[in-house]
Amino acid sequence: MKLFKKIKKVYISSDHAGYPLKQVIVKEFLSKKGINFQDLGTNSEKSVDYPKFAKKLCKKVNKSSMGILICGSGIGVSISANRHKHIRASLCHNVNSARMTRKHNDSNVICLQGRPFVKKKIFAMLDAYFDTEFEEGRHTRRVEQL
Repeated sequence: MKLFKKIKKVYISSDHAGYPLKQVIVKEFLSKKGINFQDLGTNSEKSVDYPKFAKKLCKKVNKSSMGILICGSGIGVSISANRHKHIRASLCHNVNSARMTRKHNDSNVICLQGRPFVKKKIFAMLDAYFDTEFEEGRHTRRVEQL
């Protein structure tokens, strides 16, 4: 995974609806691949407000790190994260969207739908996301306009 060689840490956070998927990603993706990560919560399926967890992650993400945010639909955390100037959060639903948001938008936070989820599909999306580098060129100009 190309990006994992360049980034120092991956932050992951979710609300209660995203908690089960977050646990799967932490235990069966990040840990098994030996990726340096920090889980920023939540730590149960007890109802919480997703903006608080998105904000917590966005405060941590910088040029040498990336993030994974999860809520029930992925929409709420995506909207919340994109309110932060240095964040380019993308809600992804398939491998192509995960790859293209890195390639053309230099996304630094991937947002995922926690309800429902298919583990194999999520892992394929994460592999594509973290294996794709920003293409730069004409896309740099466009990203700078965001």
